[in-house]
Order: sequence, then C-alpha cells, then structure tokens
Amino acid sequence: MISKSGQSLNKRPPCSTACDLSLAHGPAMAMRMDFADYEAEADPHQHPQGQLILALHGAVTCTAESGVWIVPPDCGLWVPGGVPHSNQVTPNARLTYLFVEPGAATLPDECCTLSVSPMLREMIHRLADLPEQDGGDAHVERLMRVMLDELALMPRQRLELPVSNHPKIALIARALLANPSDRRTLGQWAEHVAVSERTLKRLMIEKTGLSFGRWRRQLHLVIALRELAGGATVQKVAGDLGYESTTAFIVMFTKALGTTPSRYLAGAQQP
Repeated sequence: MISKSGQSLNKRPPCSTACDLSLAHGPAMAMRMDFADYEAEADPHQHPQGQLILALHGAVTCTAESGVWIVPPDCGLWVPGGVPHSNQVTPNARLTYLFVEPGAATLPDECCTLSVSPMLREMIHRLADLPEQDGGDAHVERLMRVMLDELALMPRQRLELPVSNHPKIALIARALLANPSDRRTLGQWAEHVAVSERTLKRLMIEKTGLSFGRWRRQLHLVIALRELAGGATVQKVAGDLGYESTTAFIVMFTKALGTTPSRYLAGAQQP
C-alpha cells in the first residue's frame, strides 16, 4: 500500500513488499516518509517502477544482489524497476521517494548513487507536496517532464560497497558487516575461509573489482556514513570501526570524500 501522505495501516513502511503504483497518473510520483513510526528494516521487495531515494535526515542503507549502498547528502540512490532490494533506515530517517514509470526517462539499468542538484531536489520535493492529481494537469505534467530530464543528466557517484555471492567473499562480507572493527589481514581471512592468500587476493579483485584493503575501506566508509547520519559521534564511529584514533578515521574519511565527516554530513541536517 502506498499513500502520498506516508500513512500506512501497519508498522511496515510503504514498499516493504511488492508495490503497484499503476493507479498513480503520470510518469512519476513523489512522497515523503518519516520513519519514526515504522520498523527499521523493510523486507526484500521489488516494484515495476524505478525508485530514487533521497535522505532529508538520517540515513538509509539499501542492499541488493550486487552491492550495499548508503544515501548520503546531495545524492540519491537509484533502484531500477524489478530489482529486488531491502532498505534499512536509522530511527531518525526522513526520506523522499520518487517513483518513475518504466520508460519514462533514460536512467541506469543498475543500482547506483546519483548526484542530485539543489534544483532537482526542490523539484522532487515540490512534486511530493502537491495533492494527488486526477491527471491532465498541464503544470504538473511540465514539472514531471523537466524533473525527469534533469534526473537523467545527473552524474553517478561511487559510494557503494560491491558484494558477491561467491561463498568465500560472502562469508567475509557478512562477518565484517557484523563486526567492522575486525582487523584480520588478508592472509588471516584466507586461512579462515580455507583458501590460499593468493587465491583470495585474486577472488576479491575478480568478484568485487577492489583489492581487499580498498574493499574494507569502502565498507568502513559505507558504515560510517550510515552511523554518522543516524546521529552517532565521530569518536564513536571511529571506535566501532576499530581505528586507533579519531584522527586516523578522519584522515581515511577525508581522503575518500574530500572533506571531514562533520562538513560532509552538514548538508543532511535539513528540517
């Protein structure tokens, strides 16, 4: 069940199961969601429409077959129609969803993080604030068309954690997602999953496109963005990720994203 006002008959957020927006008129529909009244994690689901997720406050982590994504400030997560995925949100999350009908815009055919310009963000919020339409409103149709044209121009950002269904890689991913402070070396992980270090090194690059060191740093970055947006302090996140000092964590974060954690997340603290 989907409601433009964000109301639901139970504690499951909208789109926690298969969704059908076919009754919505036009090529797109936007809605705002405050997750204080919903469970923190949605069941795996899919819908025929593509979905762009914007975070007004807090954070959402999306898991699909090919990776794990965090929705950071100034970006949106694009999930193509028909792709099974699940979302985990922080209790303070306030999100905007944009659903796009198949074929309505030229958008990626895989999950990805897209930059979202201030103008595009405001257009999506404007659409979410409009009352439900009966169709045929020329102004709304023009707004949707320009909005979708702008969305198709947005550049991609590399803020996902690539994952694999290979049993050795999946085992390591599950362990580190559950305990990101685990500092075992590649050789120690190879012994743990019963392969040679050389074989595991090759598998990591082959299945994820990253070396083990770069993959673990990307995992830390994804977790850090989620926890910081959820209200955790920089000091706590640094400790939870196993860094020897807060400074070491800030250095890693700044090298990856070009700015400090506090400055990067300042854009997420919107009313």
